[in-house]
Amino acid sequence: MKILIYSYNYAPEPIGIAPLMTELAEGLAARGHEVRVLTGMPNYPERQIHRAYRGKLYARERVNGVRIDRCYVRVRPKLGLVGRMVLDGSFVLTSFVRSLGLWRPDVILFTSPPLPVCVPAWILGKLKGCPTVLSLQDILPEAAVATGLVKSQKAIRVFEQLERFCYWSADAIVAIAEGFMDNLRDRKGIAADKIELIYNWADVDTIVPMDPDTPFRRDNGLSGKFVALYAGNIALTQGIETVVKAAALLKGRPEAETVRFVIVGMRERLAELQTLCRDKGVEDLVILREFVPPQERPQMLAAADVGLVVQKRNVVAFNMPSKTQGIMASGRAIVASVPLTGTAARAVTEAKAGVVVPPEDPQALLDAVLALHHDRDRAIAYGKAGRQWAEAKYSYATALDRYEALFQRLAKGV
Repeated sequence: MKILIYSYNYAPEPIGIAPLMTELAEGLAARGHEVRVLTGMPNYPERQIHRAYRGKLYARERVNGVRIDRCYVRVRPKLGLVGRMVLDGSFVLTSFVRSLGLWRPDVILFTSPPLPVCVPAWILGKLKGCPTVLSLQDILPEAAVATGLVKSQKAIRVFEQLERFCYWSADAIVAIAEGFMDNLRDRKGIAADKIELIYNWADVDTIVPMDPDTPFRRDNGLSGKFVALYAGNIALTQGIETVVKAAALLKGRPEAETVRFVIVGMRERLAELQTLCRDKGVEDLVILREFVPPQERPQMLAAADVGLVVQKRNVVAFNMPSKTQGIMASGRAIVASVPLTGTAARAVTEAKAGVVVPPEDPQALLDAVLALHHDRDRAIAYGKAGRQWAEAKYSYATALDRYEALFQRLAKGV
């Protein structure tokens, strides 16, 4: 099959949608499909175009069997609503112009966010005479409204109209969690037979349980410590300050000798957290580190005794942090500080992979971490259960199978 993946994010961007779309594209190419990617110049999460791609309107490359067409985007380090609209609009314009010269694919997969990409994807599908599939990674504008990114009622109405068009225009919608399916079916009125549930995956063959005495643990002075690790994006939805505040509550307790919180993220965000750590007097209890290269991620996750999933209370309940699957695959217990009725809480609870506590509650987060610190057998049991769940639910091969079957069915007009 000829498959076009129309995604604003792609490697070498290290987090978010980019790794998923990269692994999907390369996995499909490895299975013999002709895969092309239409994407933006890499800039996330720094919001600065990577040096090798600056000053270019378009760039073309081939990586691991995938042909990649990159398009100029207008981006600024600080994105408000206007900056976001300029960013999305520039990608819509430049990518659509580029798409007109591509071959006719058998199917187009496009991702949201960004929401406006549904327009050129739909037009391209009509021009090329092929079906389109929406990979829904977040439900907008609800998520943006809940986090305060979009406040204007006029802007909200515009985005709601765009959302309806997005769902209407796609021939199929891939939902990444049951909560997404519920939202689409019950609140948006989308027919159930138009929705395909395909979980975001973890590479369970690469991310595996291993001895915690890894180079990451040794290099960061964590040998002999009980490590609670957060690794991922640090943005409006995370509320990572809860971790720092939990560490502040640890001060003066006997466990402060052995328990360490580790936060791995982008340099710019870590600088802000460093100030908070200094203000709270917990620079010895909270270790801040920049992202490790992808090949070192398995041993970084293995260095933890507990993996942290942290969200703010105003995050829409259907949101599913992708880091959850990685923690499960690594065989580590989870402490999830997330909305109690949300998708993430549901996944952790059903998998019996850890403990769920109320979001933005530092005391509850600390109590959960210390409970596992004092009961290592329970932590190990959670980790084993999470690993089993990841193998059954979040396998990369299973996700590839389901995407491939969906594409083939649509291409045949079934």
